[in-house]
Amino acid sequence: MNWYLQALKQYAVFSGRAQRSEYWFFILFYTIGYILFVIIDSILGTYNTQDGVGLLSGIFLLAHLLPSIGVSVRRLHDIGRSGWWYLLILLPIIGGIILIVFFIIDSKEDNEYGPNPKGENFSMREEV
Repeated sequence: MNWYLQALKQYAVFSGRAQRSEYWFFILFYTIGYILFVIIDSILGTYNTQDGVGLLSGIFLLAHLLPSIGVSVRRLHDIGRSGWWYLLILLPIIGGIILIVFFIIDSKEDNEYGPNPKGENFSMREEV
């Protein structure tokens, strides 16, 4: 939960690096939250099956747009790639697969985006 909150605090930070754990815990809690809001929308009758989104789940998705892009860009920085690689998401199917592979790759040593987050001298507070 700490990684999820950390990503939300850095909602518009597109510099620095994010470890795999920060990225994947953010995705885990993001998915759980979305599923909960879809259930609530279904109970309230505000879920639209044609669009696949409801009132509350739509607000949740919109509120998490910048944090999800920010943590994804920082994750790409962690493996030594530019944040512009995130535009691969625009390619149907293959772009998402390539990004998932990138997000699974382990951290690289210190690079132009900052020190290795797994290093001894690195603190989460240094990025803020």
